[in-house]
Order: sequence, then C-alpha cells, then structure tokens
Amino acid sequence: MKKVKIRQATTSDIPAMNELFQKDLGYAECRLEIVEKQFAGLDNSREAVFVAEADSGRIAGVIHVEKYNVLYFPTMANILGLAVAADFRRQGIGSALLKRAEEWARENGVCSMRLNSGESRKQAHEFYRAQGYIDDKKQLRFIKEL
Repeated sequence: MKKVKIRQATTSDIPAMNELFQKDLGYAECRLEIVEKQFAGLDNSREAVFVAEADSGRIAGVIHVEKYNVLYFPTMANILGLAVAADFRRQGIGSALLKRAEEWARENGVCSMRLNSGESRKQAHEFYRAQGYIDDKKQLRFIKEL
C-alpha cells in the first residue's frame, strides 16, 4: 500500500473530492459548486467525510458515512459514497477508508453498517464481500425530480 493518512476532510479537499466523484465514481455531471454546498451543509452530529491523503498531498480516496435511522431497525451507519483514484486502487486505501468509517460508527454507538452499490460495479461488490459485507437483497432505486 502506498503510504496514506486517513483524516477528516476539509474544505480545501473539495476540488479533489469532486474529481474523485466525477472520474472514479462516474458522476460526470457532478459540479464543484454542488460538492461545496453539500459539504458546507454536513451535519457533523450524524455524518462524516474522511479522505486518504498520499505523501505527495494528493487526495487518493474519500468516504462519506452517516447515521441511518429507520423505524424498523436499530440505528445503522450508511456509506453514502466511497471512491479511490484509479492509480491508487488495490493498495488497501479503500479498506483503510472503510475501516475508518466503521470506527466512526462504533464511536457513535452504531453496531451495523450498510451500503448500496450499483449493479454494474462488480469489482466493488467483490471488494465489499472481501471486507466482510454481505449482499442481502436486490432492489430498484426510484427517483422523481421535484
């Protein structure tokens, strides 16, 4: 693994995170101003963003985690996004980010994690399985623009 430091994200990381969302998560339509606005509105009492910073100072990965409450299960932590730059993959960075999110969850009294991953992201599915996650159901996502 290339040497990286996992730390809380700051506003100076926003351009790098935006690039990861565009290039490495495939959200080409993601714009810097959206990430800036969403980052400014984070609720630190229930969510966190961590980055993997390489020795060079480059942001190699990012993870966004939140407390997830529904009436029918105890509080879980939900991974809202995990991205690692293509040239940093398969070096343990995704695992380190996921581990940090899990630590954050435990620190916040959460005892289980959940995440969604697009059907076509087969390599990501294998990664999550290798980290001890199980795929427990298939589902469709519905969106309506308001």
